[in-house]
Amino acid sequence: MAEYRFTEYFDKEVLRKRPYLKREWCIRVIENPLKIEPQEPKRFRFWGIIDELEGRVLRVVTLEDKKTIHNAFFDRRYKL
Repeated sequence: MAEYRFTEYFDKEVLRKRPYLKREWCIRVIENPLKIEPQEPKRFRFWGIIDELEGRVLRVVTLEDKKTIHNAFFDRRYKL
């Protein structure tokens, strides 16, 4: 399994605003994405389904290495 890291922003802001998020969900989305696309500047977006939450779609944003998780949130606009 790859080594994943989390930015200070993720630790201090994302988890504070969204305490229901789990780090393992973010990693699962990166390892088994529905879709990946680049995001400027030097970031990537990953989407994946979280079965534990009735199949909601989680968007995870990483830095350019695709191993450092910067942001995550449920994407209501994503269409399966």
